[in-house]
Amino acid sequence: MSNTVHRLTRRNLLHGAGLALSLPVFQSLGQGKGVGDQSPRRLVCVGNHLGFYPGNFFPKTAGHNYVPTSTLKPLDMHRDALTVFSNLDHGLNGGHGAVQGFLTSIKKEEAAGFPEKNISLDQAAAEFVGSKTRFPSINTGIVHGTDMCWTRAGVHVPPINNPAMLFRGLFVSPPQSKADVEHMRLEHRGSVLDVLRDSARALHRTLNTADQDKLDQYLTSVRDVERRLQMSKEWLHRPKPKPSIEEVLDEERQQIDEVELFYDLMALALQTDSTRVATFETGLGFRTSELDLGSYHGLSHHGKSEDRIGQLQVVEAFLTTKLSNFLARLKEAQVFDNTLVVFGSGMSDGSIHSNKNLPVLLAGGGLKHQGHVICPEEQHKRVPLSNLWLSVLQWFGAEEADRFGRSTGTFSPMEIG
Repeated sequence: MSNTVHRLTRRNLLHGAGLALSLPVFQSLGQGKGVGDQSPRRLVCVGNHLGFYPGNFFPKTAGHNYVPTSTLKPLDMHRDALTVFSNLDHGLNGGHGAVQGFLTSIKKEEAAGFPEKNISLDQAAAEFVGSKTRFPSINTGIVHGTDMCWTRAGVHVPPINNPAMLFRGLFVSPPQSKADVEHMRLEHRGSVLDVLRDSARALHRTLNTADQDKLDQYLTSVRDVERRLQMSKEWLHRPKPKPSIEEVLDEERQQIDEVELFYDLMALALQTDSTRVATFETGLGFRTSELDLGSYHGLSHHGKSEDRIGQLQVVEAFLTTKLSNFLARLKEAQVFDNTLVVFGSGMSDGSIHSNKNLPVLLAGGGLKHQGHVICPEEQHKRVPLSNLWLSVLQWFGAEEADRFGRSTGTFSPMEIG
């Protein structure tokens, strides 16, 4: 075999084609429950990088009659429609480096050992939606987010952190001339992908087993991009919905204002069926100075200081107040009972960089909520958080799914669905 073929590395293939396969991947494997119906099911996942101080988050008693903590108090108007879970995690360690596993249960460096790699809950749900909506998923966040969204090809899906960009993507249709150019670009990329696939198959015959596995992963990425391009073509000439709010301009804003704005845009995206899967991430650099507080990262290292814990109460109550407003909007739009909202973090107590006993709650979805569910604490009885994610995925419509990440079965402490 010539040296030319051996130089067809993954990087050379990508660079030679001018493609970026680190785009979000949306593989259409089926239909989510309600797809094509008047009331399709929707999923929203909200993650916070620095966790929530356990004393501010978890109630002391189980059931509906718990006394709300400072973090849960803003959500009290939705008490009958949400459930807080105690003693759930993925068994991960690594502090900030393990936060990425919140929706996956698997750190990226461990992904190769799992059949579905480190695909996140939102992206697994998006695969079942496929091209039924313009956007299989919408991923948003403050700063750089929490690295919580991953495709089955092991590609990180970065959040959109510009509200104006999100607004344009959702509601502003390009001129016909630009649409025609985009159509030609998609056609060209499809042709280039054909060449990439053929070249990679030729290379496959020259590699050892380990390298063949790596190349197979690359071909999976190519196929995923092909599917994404096809979905883009399907929606290219369809008109976008008219927004019920004024245009969001590209201008400087405080991050505390952007939180509310992103929630507004996600609610509109769900209401107009532009997507059925959305995420929102609050990153490490969230500016708590805009709340007249110390730096968020510094506060998370509270060292049990009453002053810092008190400031964390303000930050965390701010975040749950915005979540509460979002839930109210979903109720007003009459999509709340068909929308399941996941809220929490891959970090528990930031002061000790703990990834154990993660803060997690579910809201909406038409579930029979139980207030506060205290899962078994004993090590031999613990229920993996990924079991809950598997049940959420089945609720969304993937009834045939029998595992997710590190799951050992469906979620037994509470019926999901």
